[in-house]
Amino acid sequence: MNKKCILVIDDEQDMLYAVKLQLEACHYKVLTAQDGQEGLNIARKEAPDLVILDLMLPKLDGYKVCRLLKFDKKYSAIPIIMFTARAQQEDEKLGYEVGANAYITKPFDPKKLLGKIKELLGETS
Repeated sequence: MNKKCILVIDDEQDMLYAVKLQLEACHYKVLTAQDGQEGLNIARKEAPDLVILDLMLPKLDGYKVCRLLKFDKKYSAIPIIMFTARAQQEDEKLGYEVGANAYITKPFDPKKLLGKIKELLGETS
C-alpha cells in the first residue's frame, strides 16, 4: 500500500515534531515546513494528500496559504486542516471561507486529529 503524504506547516518546532512523530507512527509520510512560503512551495512541488496548516506563520499566514492552494485548480482537491491556537469563531469562519476542510484548535486531542485526517483521506479505521 502506498503511504499517504501529509504536509505539516507550523512555525513551532515542538508542535511540528510532535505531530510528525504521531503521523509517522500511523504510517504516513510526513513533510514539514516552518513558514507559509516554504509550506506553499513544498505543497506545489510535492502535491501532498493532505495539509495540516497553522494560521500564525512567518512570511505568509495560514489563511493566505490555504487560499492560494484552494484557488489553484491543480491543488484545490487537497484537503486542508487548519491547526491553530486561535479558537475565536471569526477565525474559524474565515478558515472555512478560504477553503479549509476542517478546523482544529491547539492544544489538540491527537485522536481527534487522526480521526479527521482519516475522514478527509477517505480511510476507514
